[in-house]
Amino acid sequence: MTDHRIGLTLHQLSEVMEGKLQPVIDALISHYQAEKLRNPQDGDGAAGAVA
Repeated sequence: MTDHRIGLTLHQLSEVMEGKLQPVIDALISHYQAEKLRNPQDGDGAAGAVA
């Protein structure tokens, strides 16, 4: 399973299909927290978000 937005690749497709999403969720949280630290003026850290 690959999330190209954050550059994450997991070789655990069967686990993801079974609903074991914690590794994906953890990676997304880490990515967006790092983005927010790099760009604190963006508010919520969502790149390209329309207010």
